[in-house]
Order: sequence, then C-alpha cells, then structure tokens
Amino acid sequence: PPSEAWDHAPPFAQHPRMLRVGLVKQFTAVRYVSTLRPKVREFVDRITSLCSPDNVHVCDGSQAEFDKFMAGLIKSGTVMPLNPEKRPGSYISWTDPADVARAEKDTFICSSKSRDSGPTNNWVDANKKKDDLKQLFKGCMKGRTMYVVPFSMGPLDSPLSKIGIEITDSAYVAASMKIMTRMGSPVLAQLGDGDFVPCVHSVGQPIVPGDPESADYKSARSFWPCNIKHRNVCHFPETREIWSFGSGYGGNSLLGKKCFALRIASVQARDEGWLAEHMLILGITNPKGEKRYIAAAFPSACGKTNLAMMQPTLPGWKVETVGDDIAWMKPGKDGRLYAINPEFGFFGVAPGTSSHSNPNAMITCSRNSMFTNVGLTEDGDVYWEGMDSLPDTKITDWRRRQNWLPTLRPNFKGAGTGYKNLGYKIDEKIDPCAQANSRFTAPVEQCPVLDPNWNNPQGVPIDAIIFGGRRDDTVPLVFQSFNWQHGTFVGSIMRSQATSAADQTGLVNDPMAMKAFCGYNIKDYFDHWLRLGRRTDLKMPKIFHVNWFQKDAAGRFVWPGFGENIRVLEWIFNRCAGAGGAMTTPIGLVPEKGAINLSGLKLTAAEEHQLFHISRNLWLKEAEAAKTYYNKTLNPANSPPDEPAVPRELLSELKDLITRLD
Repeated sequence: PPSEAWDHAPPFAQHPRMLRVGLVKQFTAVRYVSTLRPKVREFVDRITSLCSPDNVHVCDGSQAEFDKFMAGLIKSGTVMPLNPEKRPGSYISWTDPADVARAEKDTFICSSKSRDSGPTNNWVDANKKKDDLKQLFKGCMKGRTMYVVPFSMGPLDSPLSKIGIEITDSAYVAASMKIMTRMGSPVLAQLGDGDFVPCVHSVGQPIVPGDPESADYKSARSFWPCNIKHRNVCHFPETREIWSFGSGYGGNSLLGKKCFALRIASVQARDEGWLAEHMLILGITNPKGEKRYIAAAFPSACGKTNLAMMQPTLPGWKVETVGDDIAWMKPGKDGRLYAINPEFGFFGVAPGTSSHSNPNAMITCSRNSMFTNVGLTEDGDVYWEGMDSLPDTKITDWRRRQNWLPTLRPNFKGAGTGYKNLGYKIDEKIDPCAQANSRFTAPVEQCPVLDPNWNNPQGVPIDAIIFGGRRDDTVPLVFQSFNWQHGTFVGSIMRSQATSAADQTGLVNDPMAMKAFCGYNIKDYFDHWLRLGRRTDLKMPKIFHVNWFQKDAAGRFVWPGFGENIRVLEWIFNRCAGAGGAMTTPIGLVPEKGAINLSGLKLTAAEEHQLFHISRNLWLKEAEAAKTYYNKTLNPANSPPDEPAVPRELLSELKDLITRLD
C-alpha cells in the first residue's frame, strides 16, 4: 500500500527536496480538448464517452508536466525517487508480481480472416473482439485522469516517421512515453489534420465507491493497479488500431513500442514497400575513418543493447549507437535501404548489465532514468544481478521485501558475483533481487556513444544485416549468406533459447527475431522480404548470422563476447567492402583461417576449431528441425483452406542446404 511504501522509505527519501516533491498534490489539471483538430478530437471524445474518466489532460511534453506526473506517482506509491546524489532525476518502481513482462498468450492480432494473422499469432475476429473490448473499457477510467499522449515514432520532420495518439489512464505510462518517444504539442502541430494510429490503454481498475475490504477496492487503489485476469493487448492491422487493457508493464502499455513500431508498422511496411524490424542500428568506423551502418536482429535479452553500445577492444575502431531495438528501413533514391530508430529512449534489460558487459549503458542510465523491478539500496541507488559488485548496504528487492540477502554457495561455478572474497558466489538463479525481466528506461540522448546521425530525418544507409540468437552449439561464431534469398532463409529458420520476456522455454524458432512482433502472417512476411530482394532497383544489404553463445563441455562460454565482438564486426565490415577472406561451406561463407583477428584472446586450438566448425550431423538435425517448422508449425493440420504456403524459394533453399550437407 502507498502509505506503507512511504513508511518504509529509506533515509535519503527524507531529504528536504525529495520531501517537498513527495507532498505535492496529485496533478489533475485539465487541458480542454476544444482546440484539438477534428480527427484527434473525435477520437478523444469517443474514448472519453466510453471510458468515463473524471479528467482529461492533453500532454504537452514539457519538463514541468513530467515533474508533476512524477510528484503524483510518488504520492501514490507507484514510484520512489532515487538519491539525487547517486542518480539525479531518477526513479524506481515495483510492479504487481503478476505484471512483469509481455504476455504473448494475451496478445492478439484481430482481423477479418484468420489467414491474415497466421500460425504464429493469436487470432481473434476483429468485429467480435471490438465488441468484447467495448464491454471491458466501458467506464474503466472512472475516478482517474485520462491522458492524451500525441507521439511520433521517428524524427518529426522525417518522411520515414509515423504519428500515434495514445490515450491512457496511467500517469506512469504518460511519463514513460516522454522518455521513449517524441511526445507532446510539437507532434500535434506536425500532425495537423493528418492520419495517426489510435492507441487506447487502461490499467482496467476504475476508482469507484465500494467495500474498503474488498479485493477490487484495494486493487484499484494499489501502488500498481492492473487487471491481469482480463489482460488484452489487441492489434487491428486492417484499421491500424491498438487497444490494451489490464496491464501497466512497458511492452503492454507503452503502445508506441512493440505494438505500434513492430506489429502495426510491419503491416504498414508490407503495404508501402519497406521493413519494420526488431533490430538494433549501429555505426562502425575503422581506423582509416571509413564508416558503415549495420542493423542486427536478436531476440529480447540476447545482447542487442550490448552490441549497439559496444566498447571495442581493437585499437582505432569505433562503434556508435543509432538504436538498440527497432529499425525502420525504407528504400532511398539511390536504391539503398535507409534506417531510422523510431524510438527516443532505451528500454533495456537490467540483469547482466554492468561496467564490464556494457559500460556505455551504465553511463546512459546514470541519471534521468526510470527503473522497474530492480533492487533498491539503503542509500537510494539501484542493484540487480550481474552488476559489478554487491553493495554493502541493506537492499529491498523487487517484491518490496526489505533486508534481502543473496543465496550464497561455496565453490559455485554458475553465473554469480564474488562475495566479500570469502570463496562464496551468489547463485543468481535462486531468489534474485531483481526480476529477470527488470528494466531501465533512459533517454537516447544520454548515450555517450550516440551516432551523430541518430536523429537524421533521412535515416542512415544500411550495409549489412545480422541475425543471431543464443545457441550452445551447431551455429558457428559467424557466417555470411550466399545472397539475399539465402539470407532470408537463414533468418526464417533462426532458433534461440527462449528468454524471460516471452512465455516459452527451451530452444524455439524465432524467425528474424519477429515471431512475437510480426503483425500479419509470418509466411507473407517471408514473401515480403523475398519480393524486396527481387527488385532490380534496390541494392540490398549483405546478410550475416552470428552466435556469441557457444559453450564448451564444461558449460563455459567459448567466445568472450562484449567488446571482443568487434573482431567479428571487423570481418563483416571488410566483407561489405569486398575484402575479408571467406571459404564456402554448406551453410554459407565462413571466415577463412586468419581472417578474424584472434590475437590476445588466448583461445586454445580446440576452442578456435569449435567456434568455426560446421558439424554435418548437427546441421542435418538443424535442417530436419527447419523442415518440421515449415511443414508442421507453419502449416498445421487445422490451417484454413486459403492459408498460404511457405514461399517456394525458402523450400528450395532448404532442399539445397540438405544437398550440400550430403
């Protein structure tokens, strides 16, 4: 309860400045909607009538507005300010334990035909779902303020950008959207009478009179209101709408992110001839000053942010960040693909992020950031598993349990941090301080290695696309596809260990890292990639696949990763320039011996062999798994009669792979 949150506040929160902020009356100022342009006003009026909020506030995106939002959230117990001497301008929040990640089982693609959704999405008839949602949303904002959040995905003046309007009853969401998107009055001015993607969100907990002892009464007034029982995250590709109910977690409530920037945008991209992808974008410069841009697709929590903010270990090389999660790539006049990062902030996975794995991310979130479901130290800083060292202060964990202590094990060989030099290590898998999917939300502009062209309205030209995932074996450190069609095939059969951001476990297919984010039939998505590759007016990027995660017989990672990944990027860079030695194998082009600089890594001959070895037997099993995926997973027995087949080009690539292996 909020009162208990303040009763248990650490000493730093009693700092006079923090106390003044905490006592500010909750912000309920209303901006009248009469000045809104007709399309936006009609949308706002319609949702106001349906949801019955007490107040309506049109966000202007100012810092003063953000500060008032945070003051109200502090008072309600939703957030707590961090120590301004440790992390200025920063806050921590702890969610309901049931509301900690994306929920794929409650995420729907709503269209008129099931074949348009495809076998990898949850399909619901659009008309039926709209009727259901009207009942859920009816009166759902009573007792709350409705925030109207105009936002732009991409630079305001970019021909590659799109605009959305999110309506939410969560001040936490409105404040987070200021960090994650370009938000506020300038967006409305840019929009004018143009089209936008309407997005509606509610935590699903109206504040109404009732029995103070009832569960509904307490839930509506809790520090993290949500309604997981009726959680729905719904996308309507045909009408370009998003409706989300019952969750306050980022991926389910910040509707500009995965919902718009991938699920809806992927449909827009298909219809308009471009690509909306789950990819980071980085700029890489060699010691001669030559620069290239690379986009890379990895499943969530598989190192996208680490790669995007890499601190190279090779002298003279420089990596700069354009974006760490989403890329919109459109053909330019010269036939190359130009990419923008449609986001304005980072929503990074906290556990595992440290000054060793990603020093630039640690600098990025050192101020003006929001932390979700991490630990809180007694002196007002944050802690999570994998951080550089365990603080000496008392810690409150993400479940709000005070005096959390780690699980210590002698001579433990698993993931963990050394503990006070006593020969013990922390077993980070047992009762962790931070939730596995805990996050930091930080402004892009705070990244110390931000690319000068990150906000270029024309985008940056992409020279290479990388696919990758977590694989213990089979997949070598790096290989290049033979051509665009073969690269599309490589991406389509990509498999990786499932992460905590999804509802699955084990080794799963995640084509192009888009399984959870493609807003239409994945087989049509493959065909869209192939169609772009057939266009004679386009100069498509080269495609590569990497695997940083091979393990030896003892379960240790063979490749050091992190900043050493520059050695792989160097080879990719050279391949784009027509250099970099390579040898042909059944799966693609693999670096020839000596083509990748391994000096100083102290790899054994056996480890080096493992990194680049192509096992015929393992790859035959991989091909069999791909055949099963194509023929059964993507073409289940209960498929509708008009369900499209896997494109014949990909079936041909699979057949050719098996032939080469034989």
